[in-house]
Amino acid sequence: MSVIETIGNRLEVLRPEMNAVDGLYDMFKRCFVNTVETTLQPVKPGDTFVITGDIEAMWLRDSTAQVLHYIRFCDDPEVAALVEGLIARQAECILIDPYANSFNKTDNGRHWTKDEPQPCGHVWEEKYEIDSLCYPILLAWRFYQATGKKSFLTEDFHKALATIIRVFTTEQDHTNSDYYFIRPDVPPLDTLSHGGKGAPVAKNGMTWSGFRPSDDACTLGYLIPSNLFAVQVLPHAAFFAREMGDEALALEAERLIREISEGLAGCATVQDPDFGEIYAYETDGLGNYVMMDDANVPSLLSLPYLGVCGKQDPLYLRTRSFVLSKKNPFYYEGSYAKGVGSPHTPDGYIWHIALCMQIMTTDNEEEQAGLVKMILTTHAGTGFIHESFQPDDPTQFTREWFAWANSLFGEMLYRLHEEGKLEKILARVAEMV
Repeated sequence: MSVIETIGNRLEVLRPEMNAVDGLYDMFKRCFVNTVETTLQPVKPGDTFVITGDIEAMWLRDSTAQVLHYIRFCDDPEVAALVEGLIARQAECILIDPYANSFNKTDNGRHWTKDEPQPCGHVWEEKYEIDSLCYPILLAWRFYQATGKKSFLTEDFHKALATIIRVFTTEQDHTNSDYYFIRPDVPPLDTLSHGGKGAPVAKNGMTWSGFRPSDDACTLGYLIPSNLFAVQVLPHAAFFAREMGDEALALEAERLIREISEGLAGCATVQDPDFGEIYAYETDGLGNYVMMDDANVPSLLSLPYLGVCGKQDPLYLRTRSFVLSKKNPFYYEGSYAKGVGSPHTPDGYIWHIALCMQIMTTDNEEEQAGLVKMILTTHAGTGFIHESFQPDDPTQFTREWFAWANSLFGEMLYRLHEEGKLEKILARVAEMV
């Protein structure tokens, strides 16, 4: 039996719960298997390459997000082998270039465009993003939790972990970093200011990021949701280091946790006149802040999904209220939907990823049902989930083949099933449509 058939058969348990909404089960199944069916590419035993969909390159972030929903099926040896192969490939990529966000399948020299400095032939583009180094740790941890396997703790994985710790440490004082990025003749969000080094920041314990999870340049170098994500995954890095007998590396990871946490405690929040104390999106440690949220994950909206805090955490709830308000410059409303978008896509476009994330970060069933309805009425009849769409005309959308969004839609519905809420929520959806 193929992996696609194995996963497909495991989904059948959800079919009766989806009967209330015509065609939903078929759409759910198509989206859930989309990654393994179209983008997951076994190279050889123990090596799995995962393209994003319509771009023939592998992002460390996207490839993790595209397969996280399969972890629950890793009791099947073939599914486990594919995920373990991706862990190995990600480690290999980090050792090639830890500042790169995306990679080619082979040393073929393909790049998104011509950048300075020009990356090596394995690298699609070298936009440094904190989350690119967090997601591989998260994938390995989730895999270990699900399977108890330690066979992925190889010498390359050990070296990759040490490299991540080294880069995070270096970027605590960006003035000492050799990294810069210049993309000529492009809008400001596609290159770094100040000669490719980004806007100045004050050393405060946090670790610097050149770019956001959207691949847009940070306005200010301390990206708060990504620093919170780093604090969340670094304990897993310390655990793996000790499992591999490297106490010094574990202690370095724990030092980073303390210092990044101290930096966050000092300047991650602001007092908003309408919402009270909330997280900012970016800061420079010099008293300047960017107040917004972006649909790409890690985001402020996604913090409970990433395990940073609980859904009822007061600071998170205040921040969430800001994110889902017009004070967030990338929150949009239209006749078909309302939600979070991104400066990465056309003005006014909402992201399905953000709608899925909104569902998974609340326990309000009425809110969840309304959001499911939004998704089901904005896929433009394609039966797949897109990157972003115009909320007054969902036939206007970006990226017809975007596997991360399909995976997240599948994960969202499967989580509602695991929580025992799916049938009840879909009954509400059926009444709405």
